[in-house]
Amino acid sequence: MSEPLSIVQVSPYPWEDRHEVNTYVARLSEELADRGHAVLVAAPSRDADAVRVTRRAIHAGEVAPRPGEAQVLAVSEALPVPGARGNGRRAIPIDSARVVAELLGEVPLDICHVHEPFAPSLSSVAMRHSRSLNVGTFHAPTERLVAGQMARRLVTLLFGRLDARHAAFATTGALMRRFFPAEYTVVPPGAEAPQPADASRNEDRPPRLVMVDVEERQALRTFLRALRRLGTERPWEAVVVSARGPSSSIPLRAEVRRRVTFVRPDEEQAALADADVFVAASAGVLPQPGLVARAAVSGAVPVVSGLPIYEEVAGEHALAFPPGDVGTLAAQLARLLDDPALRREHAARRPHPRPWSAVADEVEETYRRLAARRHDPTGNPTLWQRLRRRRTIDVDLHMHTDHSSDCATPVEHLLATAREQGLGAIAVTDHNEISGALEAAEKAERFGVKVIVGEEVKTAGQGEVIGLFIKERIPRGMTLEETVAEIKRQGGLVYVPHPFDRMHAVPDYEHLHKILDDIDIIEVYNPRVAIGSFNEEADRFAAKYRIVRAAGSDSHVAAGLGSVRIRMRDFDGPEEFLESLRHAEIHTKSGTLLYVQALKFLETKATPKAARRARRERRVRRASRKA
Repeated sequence: MSEPLSIVQVSPYPWEDRHEVNTYVARLSEELADRGHAVLVAAPSRDADAVRVTRRAIHAGEVAPRPGEAQVLAVSEALPVPGARGNGRRAIPIDSARVVAELLGEVPLDICHVHEPFAPSLSSVAMRHSRSLNVGTFHAPTERLVAGQMARRLVTLLFGRLDARHAAFATTGALMRRFFPAEYTVVPPGAEAPQPADASRNEDRPPRLVMVDVEERQALRTFLRALRRLGTERPWEAVVVSARGPSSSIPLRAEVRRRVTFVRPDEEQAALADADVFVAASAGVLPQPGLVARAAVSGAVPVVSGLPIYEEVAGEHALAFPPGDVGTLAAQLARLLDDPALRREHAARRPHPRPWSAVADEVEETYRRLAARRHDPTGNPTLWQRLRRRRTIDVDLHMHTDHSSDCATPVEHLLATAREQGLGAIAVTDHNEISGALEAAEKAERFGVKVIVGEEVKTAGQGEVIGLFIKERIPRGMTLEETVAEIKRQGGLVYVPHPFDRMHAVPDYEHLHKILDDIDIIEVYNPRVAIGSFNEEADRFAAKYRIVRAAGSDSHVAAGLGSVRIRMRDFDGPEEFLESLRHAEIHTKSGTLLYVQALKFLETKATPKAARRARRERRVRRASRKA
């Protein structure tokens, strides 16, 4: 067997609720655990005591995935459910978000599999805080829910964190592609036929009509009204599986009421196994396609409202009626009751059962494919044993000189400041230019500072990428893939700066995934990034793909130099540098952003060219005297 994975499955629905998403999560988790994987299930709960116990265990660091087990964690109280009507809460409570963040940040996980990750929900919170490979399954969202997502651009960015997207049904995949274009792999739920209590249905009893009351309340009303129209002239009996019990809002004549039996939810399997006809009457608010799929393979003839997702799972096996149309539903039921041959004909077309092991096969394949894209975190242990005996130096990997159009810092002034800041090495990474880095490399020995020749290259609408240890200028305007290929051709290292800083042109997730195998370094901290969550997002990306982490001041003025520094072993060349960086420590300090941004403005935009030229000359003379 392949190496077991640590997996968390996140459901947005209270675990006690009989929701088909929870059924999917529970059965998938059992199958994965049986294969040796370590599975955690994180979900809201209506049991306050269970929530307290789970939270204490998370805070104490006592939660650990165990191979071959599926553990359920009640991480929060019952929360807003995506798409629910009449729910005034528009955000997840802070304490619930913190518990999820702590769980996903402290527990080592390979995969975070979120289900129905629409906002606000526990699944969307998990996706924001995950440091693991993210898989999202979209089950049966309605068009109202998908189209009604607030701030769709932000939701698109959030969904961009998904490394793979699954749709439980082809209809769901088509809906999601309309609003959030991407590749959605269809992985239907299992649909195993329930076994009747007897070897065969009791042929002496009247035909049995079954409905499971988990759709919106209106669906039950539609069914009961249809029964009222059937009357009592023909033989039939009905079973309603419901946690809510009989509905007093639909008056039924006594002789009709006597034919309707309400049973508990734990009798659902028996009810489906003995059903001749199964009715699903959703108007599209809370459809339950998984339930229809289970009923379809049981041998009962499905009579379903004409929702595309119901027609998909039931196929030609079913009879349909317009949603909410009581008259047509009653007529379809009457046809089946009056014509046993028609019932047998439709029953013979029932689809084949789908075992949950097949679902686990497809999901596991996605997990393995994603895990294979992670970088090898071991590096070169032999080389590291040699490097660890070297002296420790402080390094700044991202800065600019006056060879960049938006910077006025002369090379010699930059080198002198680096020496004063105690930096042992710097990477000079001017915008679309290498001349400043080459000049700095030529003069580096005078200042006692090692210089890495680099360039920050603007791609064709796909953000910027830095090449380190390069030898020739790389022209701007190529695609991200072409730019990366040129860095590699020169024997350089690919360094992705401020990858998720939405205030600047940056590569999006789609483009980063395309060059994932060629990325050597991710910049996880840049003090010029105005919103801290952008740096955190970069750190999460580096963590889940096990990419070497780095940081740089991105200094456009000498005063910003060293505002972040990397403490690492001295190196010679790109191979030693990358291995040393793999074991480095990043040290940051806050409070410099406004100061250095103001200095940059004063030295460039707010100062006349002649004055800037005179200032540069003074700095060069001063730096030369100090050297």
